[in-house]
Amino acid sequence: MNFVTDLTTLIVRVSNAKTTQAVWDMFEPAMATYGFDRLIYGFTPYRSGNALGDPKDWHILANQTDEYMRDFVEGGLYLHAPMVQWALTNDGACSWGHVDSLRRSAGLSRESENVVNYNKSHGVLAGYTLSFRSVSRRGKGALALTARADLTQDQVDEIWAKHGDEITAIANVVHLKLMTLPFAGARTLTQRQLEVLEWVSEGKLTQD
Repeated sequence: MNFVTDLTTLIVRVSNAKTTQAVWDMFEPAMATYGFDRLIYGFTPYRSGNALGDPKDWHILANQTDEYMRDFVEGGLYLHAPMVQWALTNDGACSWGHVDSLRRSAGLSRESENVVNYNKSHGVLAGYTLSFRSVSRRGKGALALTARADLTQDQVDEIWAKHGDEITAIANVVHLKLMTLPFAGARTLTQRQLEVLEWVSEGKLTQD
């Protein structure tokens, strides 16, 4: 397979996609070819420090099980997930071997250990996290790439050494494309709120 040609074709198709679902339907199988068969993409437009804002405003796409997503997101496990904490303070890619490094150097909190054990019980064992560079201080996006259950972290690190740049390029194009598309379930501003924002953009003050 001439991957450069396939990569170019994929990027063109993603760039021309008209819906979030169309982008995701191309992204999932592309990542599976590298061995990452479970994905969680998340973006918050209203981050404040390490707080991710109201979950109702989050943009989340995933192919993990409903049970896993319910516990991890709605159950609040993400709050203590070591790789989520890494993503909040870093940009770029990070091997999940980082968790073992943390355990050896500084140790993990009881809550973080609980998350790690929960992941193990659901076959979330090896992978990579991508934290996208934000254009604003309040926005933050990240992607969790879970490897197939038969792959070890060392094997995943070898895959990343060979194909990490390709994976990162595809993920960044997908992320930037998703930022241009309406997201199902996202709360919208009222006409009055839009009008106020337009006035602010024109330099009007609260008194005006």
